[in-house]
Amino acid sequence: MKFCDQSAPRDWVDNAVRLIDADTQRSADTHLLRYPLPAEWGIQLYLKDESTHITGSLKHRLARSLFLYAICNGWVTEGTTVVEASSGSTAVSEAYFAKLLGLDFVAVMPASTSPQKIALIEAQGGRCHFVQKPDDMYSEAARLARECDGHYMDQFTHAERATDWRGNNNIAESIFQQMELEPCPVPEWVVVGAGTGGTSATIGRYIRYRRHATKLAVVDPENSAFYGGYENADAGFHTGMSSRIEGIGRPRVEPSFIGQVIDRMIHVPDAASIAAARHASVALGRRVGGSTGTNLWGVWALIGEMLAAGRSGSVVTLICDGGDRYAGTYFDDSWVAAQGMSLAEPTAIMEKFHATGAWTG
Repeated sequence: MKFCDQSAPRDWVDNAVRLIDADTQRSADTHLLRYPLPAEWGIQLYLKDESTHITGSLKHRLARSLFLYAICNGWVTEGTTVVEASSGSTAVSEAYFAKLLGLDFVAVMPASTSPQKIALIEAQGGRCHFVQKPDDMYSEAARLARECDGHYMDQFTHAERATDWRGNNNIAESIFQQMELEPCPVPEWVVVGAGTGGTSATIGRYIRYRRHATKLAVVDPENSAFYGGYENADAGFHTGMSSRIEGIGRPRVEPSFIGQVIDRMIHVPDAASIAAARHASVALGRRVGGSTGTNLWGVWALIGEMLAAGRSGSVVTLICDGGDRYAGTYFDDSWVAAQGMSLAEPTAIMEKFHATGAWTG
């Protein structure tokens, strides 16, 4: 009689899952903040503050799910080098979990990545590997993983399947639980951006699974392929250009983007994203990132529609990360000018909206 046993030792796997679960237990859920709107509008806006995760962004949830998914699938075990294609918050969060588990982590990113983002990844124990063309990140990450007998985490493929969208403390379940005692507990809209597509897939599926009347809107910045792919029903849509709004927007439609669960997409100019981030930072008393500005520009458009139709209700969106990371970009007038952008027009649109309720964006 012959036996073939290729499974990895379970002791390390058991302890790795315990470490991740213990890290989750030490963290309270993120807050759901009320955003100040005129009471007479009859509309409440809530911001799920994902910047309070220990790694500072919404991507902390994704990184946790990706590690659990890879470990429980047997792809990551003791001594595995983890490789990811990311120049932003996902790399920061994955580096954190790799360090927690005693694993090496390599982030593959464009050579143009800002020194601030590189420093954040390295502060979590990660190593940065650079490519000249953004589109080369995927293949280079896969090559590096093969070369070192490691694992390419591939957030863009696995984001939509690594999270249990039915519940288990995902972001959608958290939002609806936190809304239960509010005046309008079932939101008219939830508004998010798309980086991998994982967050919109989770929320869209959960809404349908729980039979909520809520609609899902996804906002997309300049240069990103998601809006064009959705508009043309083309999963192969490709722009080949990087987004200036970090954390969202991709040069191609990623495999984790599930357009069928989205009710509307909204294309947002980069100047509008930055102006909205600055506007919200004043209203909230602290800086928020550019992707939060993208979310809010879409929110203003939808609330403008609700007001014009005489409808009341609630809207929920996300604070994706804090704005201090972008002091040298989105909050720097000289950087904005160097990008050829003017914030005057979107700022005037927002000021008129908050004064009158009329949206002209």
